[in-house]
Amino acid sequence: MNATANDPNSELRNRYLAKTQEDRSGSSGNGKEKSSSVKKERIRILIADDHTVVREGLVALTKRKSDMVVVAEASNGRETVDLWKQYHPDVTLLDLRMPQLDGLGTIKEIREVDPNAHIMVLTTYDGDEDIYRAIKAGAKAYLLKDTARDAIVDCVRRVHAGETYLPPPLAAKLAERVSSAALSQREMEVLQRMATGKSNKEIGAELFISDGTVKTHVRSIFTKLDVVSRTEAIATSTRRGLIRL
Repeated sequence: MNATANDPNSELRNRYLAKTQEDRSGSSGNGKEKSSSVKKERIRILIADDHTVVREGLVALTKRKSDMVVVAEASNGRETVDLWKQYHPDVTLLDLRMPQLDGLGTIKEIREVDPNAHIMVLTTYDGDEDIYRAIKAGAKAYLLKDTARDAIVDCVRRVHAGETYLPPPLAAKLAERVSSAALSQREMEVLQRMATGKSNKEIGAELFISDGTVKTHVRSIFTKLDVVSRTEAIATSTRRGLIRL
């Protein structure tokens, strides 16, 4: 007689092993179903830059990331606004200087449609005025184009999550701009004409103000920019992004 056949412990042990195998099979199946059900949505990105090489580079960068997908590309500001309205991307990577409509105008028009639009500026301009105007317009982040690729990707994720981001060096420039005295609209008009080489008399004639009033504005500009000459004023204002030559 087979002793195992009459052994109650053997029967229980066989039932336990069978149940354990069944549980494992069921657990494995449920795990796959759960993994499928919690698959994350990819971050939908609009890339806007008038340089084809830059756009292609950013597309290639995001293609390597499983959580990102480029839904549209734009080569000018007007096209960017139109594509944003069509696709409503999660994050927009935007150059600051583009034809038809510049970056600031693009940000403002998009935010008129959606004040919470997630826009990050990616540019070559690091002047404190450029940074200030972009953030004031509603950009959630500001990066330079020589930023490391991993840092750009990380910034996209942070902006998508609702964060704002400025690298420390740019944040320092923004702080300096906020704390400094801003030029008035009239002073900006005088400065822009100074940059084109116009004399006080010519500036006064264009703005319908006296030579003495022009001189007063010029002195104020020198004080606010902490400079002592027209040449230095133009160089400083160009570096800071106040004017473009």
